[in-house]
Amino acid sequence: MSKKYDKRHGGPYDRGAADSYYGRNGSPHYYEVGSMTSPKVDADDMTAEEIEAYYAGYDENEEAMNFKEYD
Repeated sequence: MSKKYDKRHGGPYDRGAADSYYGRNGSPHYYEVGSMTSPKVDADDMTAEEIEAYYAGYDENEEAMNFKEYD
């Protein structure tokens, strides 16, 4: 059984998936409420579980090869 992560907008899983989608390098972070509308939490202030969720989102998107296409 695979682990379930909170996929709320701005959360660690969501931010990992977004970084992958936009072709950015992995850099764990999340937003307290919504992306770019609330305080940002960087890796130094994240729990191990939050960092795991970030990389789960990043890796899942990489495996799906769901990347933004730039014209």
